[in-house]
Amino acid sequence: MASTSSSSSSTLMTYPRRYYYDVFVSFRGKDTRFNFTDHLFATFQRKGIITFRDDTKLNKGESIAPELLSAIQASQIYVVVFSKNYATSTWCLRELEWILECAQLSGKRVLPVFYDVDPSEVRYQKGSYGEAFLKHEQRFQRDSEMLQRWREDLTQVANLSGWDLRDK
Repeated sequence: MASTSSSSSSTLMTYPRRYYYDVFVSFRGKDTRFNFTDHLFATFQRKGIITFRDDTKLNKGESIAPELLSAIQASQIYVVVFSKNYATSTWCLRELEWILECAQLSGKRVLPVFYDVDPSEVRYQKGSYGEAFLKHEQRFQRDSEMLQRWREDLTQVANLSGWDLRDK
């Protein structure tokens, strides 16, 4: 019983709040890192909102996947920035899958932002999203279940109320 108590207190010391991060932002760096998401992260920081940022929080030389999955799990809210090339990244699609799994298990909120992409392209995998999935289908021929999950995840989040930032 003493070990359980000490384990709890070390957890409390490591995570003094219920969540370690207020917000986890999923985005395609190639599209938004040096414009929209830079401004978004700066605004969060000015407002005292603690966010996970992959280029500052990941230790060099360590595997990315476990760190990202832990950060997703330790976040209270998820912001998904859909951009033209979001669906070309298997990392982004895996992040989205994990975000939705965590959100469904815990009731956390997922907030979509459509940056220079029509929500219907994301919802129905048309345009650049359709092109990305044609390439994924060639690459992952043996894992049609994973591709179907990714398609359903994109549709699910694109059906949420969010922000459409095209031509702004």
